[in-house]
Amino acid sequence: MTATDNMPAIPQAEFDLEMKTTRSLLERVPDGKGDWKPHAKSFSLAHLAQLVSWMPGWITTTLREPFLDLNQAGGYSTETTETLLKGFDKNVGEARVALSTITGDALAEPWSLRMGDHVIFTQPKGEVVRSHLSHLIHHRGQLSVYLRLVDVPLPPIYGPTADSKW
Repeated sequence: MTATDNMPAIPQAEFDLEMKTTRSLLERVPDGKGDWKPHAKSFSLAHLAQLVSWMPGWITTTLREPFLDLNQAGGYSTETTETLLKGFDKNVGEARVALSTITGDALAEPWSLRMGDHVIFTQPKGEVVRSHLSHLIHHRGQLSVYLRLVDVPLPPIYGPTADSKW
């Protein structure tokens, strides 16, 4: 894909499939286990679930803004599953609109991740958006392991799990 193609950073069908799968995992996050961690160095279940619910919003921010300043980002909290899903659904809806309207040359525009005046990196928006989807899938995989370890049945992801059949 080149910047002059009128293509989205992520094809809509791929985005929709990944978001449907992600939501099916978030739906299973048990309230009351937010402090649980598989290891002392790991995120808590609440932190990981909140991160996964926020990540589609990163796509919108990347497509609509020239940078993100991590010094302005909020911290993590423990939310109910219902709150996580509402936030996730809002973020997915906004990302769908951004992906369908910001295409072509706009994807070649530079985007930066910063901490105040320190620029961590700058890359074309389209590349960053693709990276966000990969990053979300990575954390979704972690979430599936966390859920397994707290004995929550897993939904199908890219095929059946031990808890689900076709």
